[in-house]
Amino acid sequence: MVIYVAMAILSYKHIRLYFWKNMGHYTQNMISSPLSPGISVIAPAYNEGLTIIDNVYALMHLNYPLYEVIIINDGSTDDTLDKLIEHFALKDVDLPYHERIKTLPVKRFFRSSDKAYEKLLVIDKENGKGKADASNAGINASKYDYFLCTDVDCILHEDTLSRLMRPILDEKSRNQLDDIQVIPDTGYIHVEDNQRRVIAVGAPLRMINSSDVDNGVITRFRPPNKILPRFQELEYIRAYLLSKMAWSALNCVPNVSGGLGLFDKHIAVKVGGYDPRSFAEDIDMVTRMSVYMIQNNKRYAIRYIPVSLCWTEGPQNLKVFSRQRVRWARGLVQIMRLHWHVLFNTKFKRLGMVVFPYNFLFEFLAPILELTGFIFYIYLIVIGAINWVNTLTLLCFLYMFSVMISSIAVLWDQLTERHYRKTSEVIGLCLTAFAEPFIYHPLIVFFSLKGYVQSMFRQKLVWGNMQRKGFSSSNTKGTSSST
Repeated sequence: MVIYVAMAILSYKHIRLYFWKNMGHYTQNMISSPLSPGISVIAPAYNEGLTIIDNVYALMHLNYPLYEVIIINDGSTDDTLDKLIEHFALKDVDLPYHERIKTLPVKRFFRSSDKAYEKLLVIDKENGKGKADASNAGINASKYDYFLCTDVDCILHEDTLSRLMRPILDEKSRNQLDDIQVIPDTGYIHVEDNQRRVIAVGAPLRMINSSDVDNGVITRFRPPNKILPRFQELEYIRAYLLSKMAWSALNCVPNVSGGLGLFDKHIAVKVGGYDPRSFAEDIDMVTRMSVYMIQNNKRYAIRYIPVSLCWTEGPQNLKVFSRQRVRWARGLVQIMRLHWHVLFNTKFKRLGMVVFPYNFLFEFLAPILELTGFIFYIYLIVIGAINWVNTLTLLCFLYMFSVMISSIAVLWDQLTERHYRKTSEVIGLCLTAFAEPFIYHPLIVFFSLKGYVQSMFRQKLVWGNMQRKGFSSSNTKGTSSST
């Protein structure tokens, strides 16, 4: 409870500081500047024929002076590639391809014969059984020093690149001021070895379910109508605006989401990119990047900004939601197993003494402790060792505290950007917090424990198809899927 209150205060201060820096003026300067660093936007696609054209259009119309869009067709079995070739007039090209990160074979490269789409590159490769292998192929083919990794079914804000690049440029400007030292009789010199490097930047993800989309642009934001995506929307707001913004203020960000993250390509390549064997490739790569920087005595930072820049379609049924959360749980087990040496290790500084201990105690152990506590509670009831007055008072207090924390997160979201037009939509989202402890949270605990058990017995993970409703300007309904 103390940690949650501290996070709420820290996140609020960090959000206010972010907007105090006059974001709009700065963003416009960056958009118009020819000196802005180049960015490669990497988006793997598997069986996304339903929405692929809208998705690519959205990526092609970002407000940034220098970027490329790399779509990786990861062995799709539907008409994803055919639609891309036909709609964007794609032709086979020879591309100098340096495989700095090992991937499954790449078959072909495509570029458009229409100059309007000259920044688009499409890669056709064998299916890598997950997003990681396709993303690594995109990194290999990218030509700029920074890359943005996203999902092709996501809708990005038009200013995504400029806003994510800002923390990197801010840090560079700060380094130039801090690293100027006065040397007697010689004036000023610039000490480069002491510069802190921003290796990754993230921003909140939100649910696009029930929102209106026209040609890859969201024209009307709405909270999801269905109960499961609605719970996820509340969870995402709380996780990003309360938790990760607070960790960003302390430079202790545990991970940058695979749905939207800007990365320093040099460091990502040094650590081998995404690991295709990992069930949580985004956390794993950020951890390896952090370990690399610490072991090489390099100062680094991972930042989050409070502005929602990415919208994705959340699972709408328990079957798909279960697969997602079981995979996340198994990914967390992998992270703890592979990087166990970091936990409580002073050599890894904040990563070893803050980030990993928090993840271990409050993320990894939480479902186990909750189940143990629940069983012990039943035992106390059976033997008659419960003081019901104190018990009910404590439970009511904890229940209202959880509702308060979720409501504060929604309030912070409204202070950041008013996505929802109607007050009733905001109130409705807050009311969802009253049902979350009884419906959504038990599901999270159950699927986490299921993932732990599968990991313990080394069961094969079935990725399956993440069925989506899809969206298009013509309001056509169907399904799309991704691994």
